[in-house]
Amino acid sequence: MKSERTRAIVLRRTNYGEADRIVQFLTPLGRRSVMARSVRREKSKLAGGIELFAVSDIVVSQGKGDLGVLTSARLVHFYRHIVEDYDRMQFGYETLKLVARASELVDEPEWFEVASQVLSALDVASIDMRLTQTWFYIRHAELLGHALGLQYDSDGVKLSAEARYRYDVGEKGLRRADNGELTAHHITLLRLIATKPLERLVQIGGIHEVIADCLLVARQHAAV
Repeated sequence: MKSERTRAIVLRRTNYGEADRIVQFLTPLGRRSVMARSVRREKSKLAGGIELFAVSDIVVSQGKGDLGVLTSARLVHFYRHIVEDYDRMQFGYETLKLVARASELVDEPEWFEVASQVLSALDVASIDMRLTQTWFYIRHAELLGHALGLQYDSDGVKLSAEARYRYDVGEKGLRRADNGELTAHHITLLRLIATKPLERLVQIGGIHEVIADCLLVARQHAAV
């Protein structure tokens, strides 16, 4: 029987029968749906490895059809501080929900890295959650095939440092507007967010005046 060992993040858990669970994992190899047998029993050795907001080391054996069988699950890191803050916990749930839905359409290994970075950042209270949210929404849109355009406006004209812009929901891009809320500072930050890992962005200072507007743009563009 073939088996596969990998790191994994739990996306969904569904009770099955008297003591089993069907678990949907996100891994660097793509999504994996597995049967975790007897995991709801008190002395199950698998239960600790299928926690939400955690990274685990799992072994999956080949089962019938597309559903594998979870034979080993060991907790590697539990992001326990997320559940201590209601807003961070809610965004953690939203991230897993959106990634679960998006990876059904585009099963890319990059989803694992995206989810890992978001959970890691949410676990640190000193990291502005708005930065984490903006980064996630921009990555979410990019992996689904509609990256935010940050070089040209919706008319195809190169963005200017002297101009002001607003996000055009219909055109899914930035439109020049004399009274627009987006300046060169917003665009510079959005470009950094679109191209850098989240773990490097947290070192950037002076974002508080522009991050709220950037988050609104990212959320509108991701259409969530």
